[in-house]
Amino acid sequence: MTEIEVGPNFIKAIIEEDLKAGKHQSIVTRFPPEPNGYLHIGHAKSICLNFGLAKDYKGTCHLRFDDTNPEKEEMEYVHAIKEDVKWLGFNWDEHEYYASDYYERLYLGAIELIKLASAYVCELSAEEIREYRGNLKSPGKASPFRDRPIKESLDLFKRMRAGEFAEGQYTLRAKIDMASPNMNMRDPAVYRIRKAHHQRTGDAWPIYPMYDYAHCMSDAIEGITHSLCTLEFEDHRPLYNWFLEVLKTPAHPQQIEFSRLNLEFTVMSKRKLLRLVEEDLVNGWDDPRMPTISGMRRRGYTPRSIRNFVSRIGVTKKDSSISIATLEYSVREDLETICPRVFGVVDPLKVTITNFDDDTVEIDCPLHPKDESFGSRKVPFTKVLYIERSDFLEDPPKKFFRLGPGRSARLKYAYVITCDEIIKDDSGKVIELRCSYNVDTFAGHTPEGMKKVKGIINWVSATESVEIECRIYDRLCSVPNPGSGKENFLDDLNPNSLRTLKSRVERSLKNADIGSRFQFERQGYFIKDQDSTSENPVFNRIITLRDTWAKIK
Repeated sequence: MTEIEVGPNFIKAIIEEDLKAGKHQSIVTRFPPEPNGYLHIGHAKSICLNFGLAKDYKGTCHLRFDDTNPEKEEMEYVHAIKEDVKWLGFNWDEHEYYASDYYERLYLGAIELIKLASAYVCELSAEEIREYRGNLKSPGKASPFRDRPIKESLDLFKRMRAGEFAEGQYTLRAKIDMASPNMNMRDPAVYRIRKAHHQRTGDAWPIYPMYDYAHCMSDAIEGITHSLCTLEFEDHRPLYNWFLEVLKTPAHPQQIEFSRLNLEFTVMSKRKLLRLVEEDLVNGWDDPRMPTISGMRRRGYTPRSIRNFVSRIGVTKKDSSISIATLEYSVREDLETICPRVFGVVDPLKVTITNFDDDTVEIDCPLHPKDESFGSRKVPFTKVLYIERSDFLEDPPKKFFRLGPGRSARLKYAYVITCDEIIKDDSGKVIELRCSYNVDTFAGHTPEGMKKVKGIINWVSATESVEIECRIYDRLCSVPNPGSGKENFLDDLNPNSLRTLKSRVERSLKNADIGSRFQFERQGYFIKDQDSTSENPVFNRIITLRDTWAKIK
């Protein structure tokens, strides 16, 4: 199991008190995703919490798929979820379960509820049930079928199971309290008829349990000790406990709620993420702009950076929105230590060194300025180079220390060059700089009488470099809380969340492996994408070297 430490929090305090009191010999937690979409960063918080607590207290964490809604679930999502959990660094060993494993036991539990006069078969339509339910200001009204004889409800429920009825014709409802101030306790549905093919059970079941019933019963069947949920389930806790108490289950897990992860500049709703995918507003669930774990993996985020982020934000009972800068800090913090430095020119501008011979000088450049264990590589210096277009200004301000007409700057690890001539195309765009170099300025030396230059710029050889497709990813949305005060969150999508450029990288990246990460000096961190071919290498920008959004107003 991954070495992750869950910091002090109120859940750990509860667990420690339970163990001290002898309530449990060991703890059992679970991560219970619904296989109806890909996991996102919010799920990562729950994964790290549940698996982390199990590790801290030498317990067990189960991976259980809550597959009770076959119309929205697919095995593709099951496989993706398992891949994401493993990628984050966690292993559930033999403890892989599915709510569908328990369908027969859940059905028998529902039979017992009917026999205990705690459930009944109702003929009201879904719309009528909503009307009878009342609202927060007025109590609900009892269904005319609420006092249906037990024998009759048993017969109807068994016939529901046999597939005799149409969808919506009958519903099994718990008999609790139609006047309860908690709307979840006003005779909630336990089973509904769904003539849907299930990815694991096929067409064996024409009825499916509702989440509130299946979830607590699955927890009890597995002997979960601490059932950790996000705050929106707090009002469901009385119903969770009601099912377990009425059915007198041998195990009675304790439901504990914690705040969900809300992240700025993105959306954290599976429904909204699915809409982005289905409407082709992104390139699938693993699009690097998505807050999905698979998207962040493809973007180039590391498992450790996400685990560190989750640990950094902590566990509380207060909902809040987390600054995306906190996540990005964790990503930079990890990439700083693991990424070799290379030269990459994202937006190339041609530079011809007019007084340099038509030969090649191999320059030894370190792969990491602070860690000699990375070693070094040879970078070819030739007569024609590319520099970053932003490193030249035709009319530079006073504190611009890079190239301009008549100005000098150092090519990193190489020579000082001076811009002597500017070449433009017919539209007036600068397409080439003609510069001279001073041979005595190699590797940091400046000849006497020459003013020391402040600007240092990166570069690549025009003839010895590799052309790449460079994908510049930015934040998915242009505002911190997309959709706030608007009817459609799509209005807040960032129109510049993806730019694609033809760029240049140094020769050493020609045969880089898919998934390998680098820092392009002064440009940011990049990863070689899975779309790469030998003819068209593709590199995604993972993140900039600093938070550039902090300066945007």
